[in-house]
Amino acid sequence: MHEMPRFTGLAGRLLPFLLLTAACATDAPSGVERAAYARAGEEPGAHRQYGPPLALGDGKVRAYVVLDGRSGQAPAELGVALDARALENLGTEPRVLMLELPQHAPAPYRFAMVDWNPAGHDPQGIYTFPHFDFHFYLVPAAEVEAIDPADPDFAAHANNLPGAGYRPPFYAVLAPPGAPPAAVAVPGMGVHWSDVRSPELQAMLGHPENYQQFTKTFIYGSWAGRFTFLEPMITLDYLQSVDDVVTTPLPVAPQVAVSGWYPAAYRITYDAQRREYRVALAELSWRAAR
Repeated sequence: MHEMPRFTGLAGRLLPFLLLTAACATDAPSGVERAAYARAGEEPGAHRQYGPPLALGDGKVRAYVVLDGRSGQAPAELGVALDARALENLGTEPRVLMLELPQHAPAPYRFAMVDWNPAGHDPQGIYTFPHFDFHFYLVPAAEVEAIDPADPDFAAHANNLPGAGYRPPFYAVLAPPGAPPAAVAVPGMGVHWSDVRSPELQAMLGHPENYQQFTKTFIYGSWAGRFTFLEPMITLDYLQSVDDVVTTPLPVAPQVAVSGWYPAAYRITYDAQRREYRVALAELSWRAAR
């Protein structure tokens, strides 16, 4: 797959607006950071399993899962690990790396994808900072690659949004006034959903007093009526500034379409002993489809 710009065509045009009203939206910033837990994988009975590595920068990147032996090998978190050298000499060209998940990765995740965006991406002035996109996909790679504007059903699939019960509170699709979701659908990805409380969006949404420059945020993606990926986005500067553990709670949708292990938080860790950065879906719990 080729890297495609987010929110294509929005930069330098009309300010986006809320296409969909987010449940219980407020002006309060999201991502209230809690005190760090003990590092996942260091608690008694837990262990970390890695998937195959790929080269990035001067180091490597790979997916991993933490399994809790005290709970019958239940997954505690699913993430991407980058050794410290992976953040050196990243280059000025975008990179897209598709990562195979480890053997015991939980349902419903199929693969992970890491995007290095050296110049960021649209909207201008919001996400145009060097950053990583960490995608955790719930569908096979072939379905993602088939998200193509040449498909006659492209607009219909983009405009077919998950039902209200499957949408996390505070999340909405951002699009120009009067435009459908298809207007902001990204080939090879789908339709992106943003937390309307995210500090970096506040000036764009008419609350400049609450604006803070982008450091980290969490995105959902949908296609053809279901959510297809979960995505922490983190700037290079912020990732390199983490020297312990940062855990950020996530709003949770009332329902899920596919049974599996879903996060109540995402976590950024720097493990000084291993010299390794980790970005993970955390506080996983089993949820049955309904």
